[in-house]
Amino acid sequence: MHRLDPKTLHRLASVVCDVDGAEERRGSELEQLLREAGWTDPPEYDGSGRVAWLREALLDRPAADVERLVCRVCDPLEYDGGMPVAETFRNAVNSVLEPERLVVTFVGARPVVGEAGGAFGGTPVFGAPDDLDARLRRLIGDPEVIEILVDRAEQSRLAQAAGAHLLALFGIGSLVEGLVLAVLLERLPHLEKQGFAGRKGTVPADRAGLDLLLETAHAHKLIELDAKDFMDPVRNFRNYIHPRRQAAQSFRPDHDTVALCWGPVHAVLNDLERP
Repeated sequence: MHRLDPKTLHRLASVVCDVDGAEERRGSELEQLLREAGWTDPPEYDGSGRVAWLREALLDRPAADVERLVCRVCDPLEYDGGMPVAETFRNAVNSVLEPERLVVTFVGARPVVGEAGGAFGGTPVFGAPDDLDARLRRLIGDPEVIEILVDRAEQSRLAQAAGAHLLALFGIGSLVEGLVLAVLLERLPHLEKQGFAGRKGTVPADRAGLDLLLETAHAHKLIELDAKDFMDPVRNFRNYIHPRRQAAQSFRPDHDTVALCWGPVHAVLNDLERP
């Protein structure tokens, strides 16, 4: 997501605070919201006007942090009322984001931000996550792994732009596999030696496939079920690395196919960034 105009941030802050609304957020609740959105070192509420305070906080943060907050505000997990309340906030947020040509949509039940495709309200367009290098540095400690993952994302983006859609799909799958594996091994280091519990027994860490990695990440509450399930297209499309299978199923990916696969990547990354 690109950096938003200050007036857009003010309108967004007003929606988030919901002053005098059914989901009005007090100062301490705003602090909690920022923490649950995955902000590192979120500011402490100083007792000033909440909308102005939140606007200033948003002005000081990178676009990726603003995107995480937008997603959290539209997340069904945030509300006792679940999806109906989240949908109300999504509609309000999308009204604010309309002039910025951005739209929040649900990949499964996970909120992600995309570019508005065609007329506003049309199919969102997803691409490689913004500020990926900085976001990965908050998740992964190994700089070499980060460099490789950023390169995979960039090669996938270039392949998509060049019309090499099948190669872009392979790159996206590789990116997600490397990302999830790196996060799992850092947060659950015993997996490096013990391996992963697969359906047919233990699988060494260097042999664990994308499906098993996603299952393990979900089992340890690192990603939600919706994010895991909506990675299926990415996982399944990688099987077309075998030309015979691609020919048998007449699979011809295009730009929209690749965009479809970037959406779940955003959902998985957002979930992994949660505290």
